[in-house]
Amino acid sequence: MFTGDRSGEWLYRALFQTGFASQADSVSRGDGLTLHGIYITAALHCAPPDNKPEPHELVKCRPYLEQELALLKNVKVVVALGKIAFDHYLNILKEQGVIRSRAAFAFGHNRRFTTAPGQPILISSYHPSQQNTSTGKLTEPMLLAVFRQARRLAQL
Repeated sequence: MFTGDRSGEWLYRALFQTGFASQADSVSRGDGLTLHGIYITAALHCAPPDNKPEPHELVKCRPYLEQELALLKNVKVVVALGKIAFDHYLNILKEQGVIRSRAAFAFGHNRRFTTAPGQPILISSYHPSQQNTSTGKLTEPMLLAVFRQARRLAQL
């Protein structure tokens, strides 16, 4: 995930600087990157046209994300990169009965949420897409702050 694209350049630099990755970039599957204390997945497991997923595509991929979340037993923090990931994760929690309402969860950059006792802390972040990074909506210090917060919270 994120390997060999502009979003990945930003993401893996931040992960490296915060101790979650063995190197600051990833250009291919066998390039030696290893992750430490982090798992990367996506709400959508394919690249949609113009990077704008349709609702039916998200519905079709949702079982994969649900299975991954069920298998990850020791998750302390979830970082949602972008509003789509944020909304998708919260929709899963709502349908599983973990949260009753989405009303208390307003997306914003580097916002922290407690969903329910015993559940991972949720951090929302702007997605490191070129659209966000080239316009300055997301800067490298902003992305680093997200993963520094995630690192602190995961160690509690």
